[in-house]
Amino acid sequence: AVQLVESGGGSVQAGGSLRVSCSASGIDYDAYCMGWFRQAPGKEREGVAAIDSDGLTSYADSVKGRFTISKDNTRNTLYLQMDNLKPEDTAMYYCAADFYQDYSGSYCTPTASIFYSWGQGTQVTVSS
Repeated sequence: AVQLVESGGGSVQAGGSLRVSCSASGIDYDAYCMGWFRQAPGKEREGVAAIDSDGLTSYADSVKGRFTISKDNTRNTLYLQMDNLKPEDTAMYYCAADFYQDYSGSYCTPTASIFYSWGQGTQVTVSS
């Protein structure tokens, strides 16, 4: 079975940086699309960024210019580099992957409905 495991969360002061990672296992081909989502207490899940198998990226307006999504296909690992962090970025961050239906290209966006496989999350806390 596909397994996604996030790591790298933690606490940082506003203006600082963190990189979270997501390791995929249990499957021997690349995902059509992978993404990062976040959910703060009392708020709905929010799509943050997505990247397709060719490296095409898509970002939520709230993180454009501050976050960078990337992946290492040789290690089956997805990354989210977060710079200039703000207190409102505090949330549980989840990675997700689409291995079963071709939502690549312009279809690869941080929209929860296109992703079937999800990780358990890693907490990011930004203090002011």
